[in-house]
Amino acid sequence: MSVSRQIVISGVSQGLGQAMTEGFIANGHIVNGCSRQAAAIESLRTRFGKPHRFDVVDVADAKEVEAWASTLAERSPDLLINNAAIINRNAPLWEVPVEEFGKVIDINVKGTFHLLRSFLPIMVARGCGIVVNFSSTWGSSTSPKVAPYCASKWAIEGLTRALSQELPRGMAAIALNPGIIHTKMLESCFGSTAGAFPDPAAWAVLAVPWLLSLSAADNGKSLRVPEAPR
Repeated sequence: MSVSRQIVISGVSQGLGQAMTEGFIANGHIVNGCSRQAAAIESLRTRFGKPHRFDVVDVADAKEVEAWASTLAERSPDLLINNAAIINRNAPLWEVPVEEFGKVIDINVKGTFHLLRSFLPIMVARGCGIVVNFSSTWGSSTSPKVAPYCASKWAIEGLTRALSQELPRGMAAIALNPGIIHTKMLESCFGSTAGAFPDPAAWAVLAVPWLLSLSAADNGKSLRVPEAPR
């Protein structure tokens, strides 16, 4: 088994975040995860216990993220995964409520920034560590009725590429398109046809070891997880 790594993941309560958590732990790594969902966090604590750690954190709240990162100061991430995201309800852009548009940006873009701002200083001080910011197929393409989500993922692509030019040698920032996976988020867009795509557990079988294989040589790249079996 490989050397145990410290992994920080946002959005661990369900979907890809939960599947990655289970996969990393099964492979002997230590997961420090967060979510806004208190019940899901308590369930993860019960299932996995120490040395893993799970906390209720709203990534859209900079102070909450800062406070959480300060408690993990001795667990500098070897792998920081910005996974937390939401999608707007399907609607033409001009019908999206102001509050809903703001929430998508606050979680998907500002939330990513808040984790980067809070964890990168200790990673940079060590001079090593991999950052993976979850993008999407809609980070390089568009579809109707999901304009706010598209905007947020295009932003992640640009933010990650710029960040990659700022990191010291030995580190990497990668924008990751996980592919099309059957999650609740996908159901909100695709309806019943979402079931035609791999579920998070199947996705994680390939995604977890692939994520662990990322290195400084991948800095600045926009990558896609190899397709999971269907």
